[in-house]
Amino acid sequence: MAEMYTDGTYLENNPTWHVQDSPWKANHIKTIIDRNGLNPNSVCEVGCGAGEILKQLSGHYPETEFYGYEISPQAFALCNKKSTANLSFRLQDLLDDDSAYFDIAMAIDVFEHVEDYFGFLRKLRKKAEYKIFHIPLDLSVQKVFRYTSILERRADVGHIHYFTKETALETLKDTGYEIVDYFYTGSAIELPDVGWKASLLKIPRKVAFSVSEDWTVRILGGYSIMVLAR
Repeated sequence: MAEMYTDGTYLENNPTWHVQDSPWKANHIKTIIDRNGLNPNSVCEVGCGAGEILKQLSGHYPETEFYGYEISPQAFALCNKKSTANLSFRLQDLLDDDSAYFDIAMAIDVFEHVEDYFGFLRKLRKKAEYKIFHIPLDLSVQKVFRYTSILERRADVGHIHYFTKETALETLKDTGYEIVDYFYTGSAIELPDVGWKASLLKIPRKVAFSVSEDWTVRILGGYSIMVLAR
């Protein structure tokens, strides 16, 4: 599966490299940074893709130095064009950069792609004081019954591990993290062009979420979790 990110397969399946979702993700990242009173001098993103999340954040925090790490040559060709005075990119695995240490390290929709995600998380923990994760919650009652959706995400975007809120948070704790803050993000109701099936569930999800966030996510799905840890 790892070869799909370096041999051009991922770019072929996802030609935008999800740039269209980046402003939405960046806004949620800004929310968790600001509401916890963080003032980072340096921020890195592992698996930065096309670099649009970092570009958005670098505009919000012009005094902060941002660094993007990417192992895909195709993605690096996209993100490196966005370098600015406070934003730079490296065609390198962050975990192999022995000298790298930052105030915040971000892994946004990343470790569900990594074969040894426990090893990845243990190594990433040493790269920054704070870590920000965005984790898709692919497991829900609706998704399990309609199992083809999980298989499609495996084939198209390379998800090989699947989480609920509880298993995602416990995974971080098991690998040595302290959970500081978290909240749900609703891609299925907040992003446009999510497909007709997700569109049909937008109103039920919104109504149910206002009653019980956890039960809505467990039953209907369509959410991810944003986590601040240290």
